[in-house]
Amino acid sequence: MKAIRRFTVRPALPERLSALESLVGNLRWAWHLPTQELFSEISPDAWRNYQHDPVSLFGEIGQQRIDELAADDSFVERTNALRADLERYLTEPRWYQGLEGTKPASIAYFSPEYGVAAALPQYSGGLGILAGDHLKSASDLGVPLIAVGLFYRAGYFSQSLSPDGWQQETYPVLDPDGLPLRVLRQPDDSPVVITLSLPDDRVLSARVWVAAVGRVTLLLLDTDIPENSDELSRVTDRLYGGAEEHRLRQELLLGIGGVRAIRAWADRTGGGLPEVFHTNEGHAGFLGLERIGDLIRGGLSFDEALQVVRSGTVFTTHTPVPAGIDRFSADLVRRYFETDLLPGVSVDDILALGNEPGTAGGAFNMAIMGLRLGQRANGVSQLHGKVSRSMFSSLWPGFDADDVPITSITNGVHAPSWTAPELTALAEATWGSGETTNADWTSPQLSTAALWETRNIMRAELVADARRRVERAWADQNPGGVPPRWLGTILDPNILTIGFARRVPTYKRLTLMLHDTDRLRRLLTDPERPVQIVIAGKSHPADEEGKRLIQKVVEFASDPEVRERIVFLPDYDISMAQKLYPGTDIWLNNPLRPFEACGTSGMKAALNGALNLSILDGWWEEFFDGENGWAIPSAVTTDPAERDRLEANSMYELIEHQIAPLFYDRNENGEPERWLGHVRHTLATLSPRLSADRMVRQYVSELYLPAFSSQAELRFDGYKAARRLSDWKHRVGASWPEVSIAHVESGGLDATPQVGDELHLRASVRLGSLSPDDVAVQVVYGLSKTGDDQLHDTRTRDLEVDTERAPAEEGTTEYVGSVKLRRPGGFGYSVRIVPKNDSLASVAELGLIRTAE
Repeated sequence: MKAIRRFTVRPALPERLSALESLVGNLRWAWHLPTQELFSEISPDAWRNYQHDPVSLFGEIGQQRIDELAADDSFVERTNALRADLERYLTEPRWYQGLEGTKPASIAYFSPEYGVAAALPQYSGGLGILAGDHLKSASDLGVPLIAVGLFYRAGYFSQSLSPDGWQQETYPVLDPDGLPLRVLRQPDDSPVVITLSLPDDRVLSARVWVAAVGRVTLLLLDTDIPENSDELSRVTDRLYGGAEEHRLRQELLLGIGGVRAIRAWADRTGGGLPEVFHTNEGHAGFLGLERIGDLIRGGLSFDEALQVVRSGTVFTTHTPVPAGIDRFSADLVRRYFETDLLPGVSVDDILALGNEPGTAGGAFNMAIMGLRLGQRANGVSQLHGKVSRSMFSSLWPGFDADDVPITSITNGVHAPSWTAPELTALAEATWGSGETTNADWTSPQLSTAALWETRNIMRAELVADARRRVERAWADQNPGGVPPRWLGTILDPNILTIGFARRVPTYKRLTLMLHDTDRLRRLLTDPERPVQIVIAGKSHPADEEGKRLIQKVVEFASDPEVRERIVFLPDYDISMAQKLYPGTDIWLNNPLRPFEACGTSGMKAALNGALNLSILDGWWEEFFDGENGWAIPSAVTTDPAERDRLEANSMYELIEHQIAPLFYDRNENGEPERWLGHVRHTLATLSPRLSADRMVRQYVSELYLPAFSSQAELRFDGYKAARRLSDWKHRVGASWPEVSIAHVESGGLDATPQVGDELHLRASVRLGSLSPDDVAVQVVYGLSKTGDDQLHDTRTRDLEVDTERAPAEEGTTEYVGSVKLRRPGGFGYSVRIVPKNDSLASVAELGLIRTAE
């Protein structure tokens, strides 16, 4: 008979082991090595088999083992010491508490997925892993985040392969009672229930699960409760599942329900309401509408409320292609907001926020709404920021792409989560500290022999883990069968190992390595310099082409000639990744440039001393220095087949003629000394810069603190500044048609200008009903290239009102200024007028500009 519910029964913990409850209940164990070592000691096999999940571990061991541990004074002492360490970690001042000046006491972080630990599978790929790392580093730094997401009963999916290599998906149902979660409850102990009004007089209800991620609280909304119909109970069934209306319900719950969940949490715990809100991708964008509705019901107009919400909102975009953005039918969005979902908020105002310029039928674009609701926005690498400014430039017509108000903060990875214990132990043994990101890896204090031995151990760990996974996958395909002997000999712990693991959309080009299978086969089976490749990745369940790519790899890897040298590992997840990244010597990444927004898998490999072999895309474009790996040249051609051929050949050439010879070049002790020089350089130079701690510090200093200051200014004294800003924007917008540049004069230069000369400018402008205080008149200058009328590498300088000379024409205002010529070569300039207000974060914010003709 099929069980209608399953749960884990744990053995009773005696008082002497009560500290274990505290250690298991806080997800800090996911990145705290001493706590993991304590859990492993309880039952090493169960700890490994349950993918480092202490809740499942305790469900596996018997009462006898618990009693043994309770009688072990040394174990009890260490358990109590770890609880004391956790309590210090949760309460002591950290980096954020040491920042000078006023700062937000609470910051909300919204994401549709979180990859915190394998035991809490609420992620599909890089976005969720990044969100998890963001929370962990925020916790380590003491940043007061309150995070919000959804609790998906089936998470993403578990991947297996059919005998012919086709991806198959299953959705194991998670029991939250068996996870490190607790229910947010009312004073009478009943669960807090968040509700949203839906069309047809229906109500969507959700309970709130609370997870402790170190110092950070994570709230997860769950609709699988008795208050909902069967249909509505499935709103949080799967991550990125369902049709358009299903996804809209998920995103309404995440955004609107998430803000309501924070209010309920603050009410129950006494925690402060957030002063800054960070929207991690457009999925959570509706959170701004809920906050606007709150302010409208408090007496502000829609536009006044919009100014307040924008000022305290940060929006991060993660996609470099328009097709990756969530869009909904405007009619569907209207239907959901023509209810009591947001009382007092006009549906037309809502639709205007998500309206995508130039689209037929009025698509509602979540990224565009995110940009309109967030005064500060960023991409996730320098290149991605540039791509995003171009991709969204239509929202700021007339401005150059460089002026589009989207900055860049390059992603980082949480070093304690992704650094192998073996490398941490090496740092500890060498310098007395396990802080790998701050160690001097180039120091002679670290011997070549010790570093090489550690790298070999990490590679051997990957090989052992891969063999276990392949044998388990074979057993699942062949129940009761006897595994073939060759499964136990796949991969070799002494061979140059290349890793490739990520989601499998077509732009990531999983099968580029198969472009010339004969050449790949020769590389894999070279008698003197063999190579082996470990591959993993999931295709979206609806992506048939992605599944075909996986099948092609599996088919090639099943060839008896190469099957011990190339392997596809099914069901890529955190636990696999924590062996895969450290165990590889080379991390391969070959996306179509510039479609990789950042790509953090190569960062995690680099933290462990792996060298990258990658297209210059995402993070690699800004961090590659010629010593930390190799760059695959991007082909300059419009023919996709020719591009793939050229880039695949470049990849083969680099492996065959540079990478393999360097790896197998050994000194008299059998150590690849020159190779390890690159490893040392990678660890020393990239570890601090790739750290999520660096990333979170940047978010705090460049986005969170400015957003906090802006919203505090607009909220002060009953929102008077917000009302003034709203009025000012309306006045400037209405008067802008009257604004123009009448003419521009220049002088001060000889017939042949030289470096050091000064260009004098005079601009006569018409401001209509606006005053000089409302605008900035600027000279924009930069490089001018032959045959190109566009300015490059531009700079701006404000011109000043000429108070000494009367206007040349009635109704004009004269502006003057000068620019010193500081470099030789082509020079060009223009003059523009833009709105000016201290409450603006960018001159492009209003999308209003006048330029000289």
